[in-house]
Amino acid sequence: MTALVALEAGDTARQVSVSGEAVGVEGSSVYLKTGDNLTLDDLVWALMLESANDAAAAIAIEVAGSVAAFAEKMNAKAAEIGLSSTHFTNPHGLDNEDHYTTARDLAKLAAYALRNPRFREIVSTYKHTINVGNERRYLLNHNKMLKLYDGAIGVKTGYTKHSGRCLVSAAERDGVTLIAVTLNAPDDWNDHRAMLDCGFGMLEAR
Repeated sequence: MTALVALEAGDTARQVSVSGEAVGVEGSSVYLKTGDNLTLDDLVWALMLESANDAAAAIAIEVAGSVAAFAEKMNAKAAEIGLSSTHFTNPHGLDNEDHYTTARDLAKLAAYALRNPRFREIVSTYKHTINVGNERRYLLNHNKMLKLYDGAIGVKTGYTKHSGRCLVSAAERDGVTLIAVTLNAPDDWNDHRAMLDCGFGMLEAR
């Protein structure tokens, strides 16, 4: 949702100066420093490939002025898409009692987001380079399904202590896109391969 709201905000080529509030966020990061300059587009790449929580915070502050104001935008978009069991309090998904979703809502969100060509390009890319000031940073997508599964086109991994391993995957064959979602699934790579195989098998049987 953070990537989607950022991409729909427009002018993703604009330069962003990283706020001190976005530095040192708990969990995965690309180790941004206060005053680092990079484009909004590059922040989205860092967010989606490296699960960078500091990039998520920087996006929120740039697009909405604060994390809280950005969460309001996320919730408005959730309502627009019809995600009735979802509520956001932050842009990175770190644990919060009022920050929650369901597997069904994540599947609906993925289906909606994949209609955005830029979003689709980003989540289907395994390696990418961004520029942070004069420094080049190499990003590697955490979503191993892109390598493990024929036709995989995304979408996103996730993990916190309370949620466990979470994965939204998507694969496309013969013009048909299937989406799989697991929450708190320790064997998610194999689970998703089995789920997508089952789905494509049902399509082929018709």
